[in-house]
Amino acid sequence: MAEHHSGPVDVGAPMDYPEHEKTYLMFLSASKYGTLFCVALLIAMAAGFFTTMGLISSIVLFILINVAGFFFLR
Repeated sequence: MAEHHSGPVDVGAPMDYPEHEKTYLMFLSASKYGTLFCVALLIAMAAGFFTTMGLISSIVLFILINVAGFFFLR
């Protein structure tokens, strides 16, 4: 059963806010570039499968979309 405390409860170590901020920014960056990768992959796959581009051209398109997206998202 849970204990009932009448005074302040020790919640552990104090928060490390700079580390928290750094982790959150890293998560946002991974989400942003992961989404870019998935969207570029879907566009390149659609271009390769539903047009006459072929494999090599769709790989080049995938690389170009990733490079352009990287510079636009910075």
